[in-house]
Amino acid sequence: MRPTLREPHPVRPTAVMAGLVATAVWLAGFGALAADLVAYAWWMLAAGAFAWAAAFALARHGDRGVAAGIAVALAIGWSSTALALVLTWAQMGTWPLW
Repeated sequence: MRPTLREPHPVRPTAVMAGLVATAVWLAGFGALAADLVAYAWWMLAAGAFAWAAAFALARHGDRGVAAGIAVALAIGWSSTALALVLTWAQMGTWPLW
């Protein structure tokens, strides 16, 4: 009989969803502080940096499922912010963050 190798800390779907929802609330809370697109982009960058640090710490010492959920939500949040910046740039002709 061959040995069965099991991961000591498997990634569970509920943990991924918990990380995703918590990060979405985190980013939405910081995004609500912004008055315009420039402030929104800077708030998203700052909130995302802290979320990324939390995901790194969780992946290293805690629940990797939650870290994966944070990474997915952060990718969606930063991508949508980048899309908003590029669309505004295309419409106005000047880079919004200057």
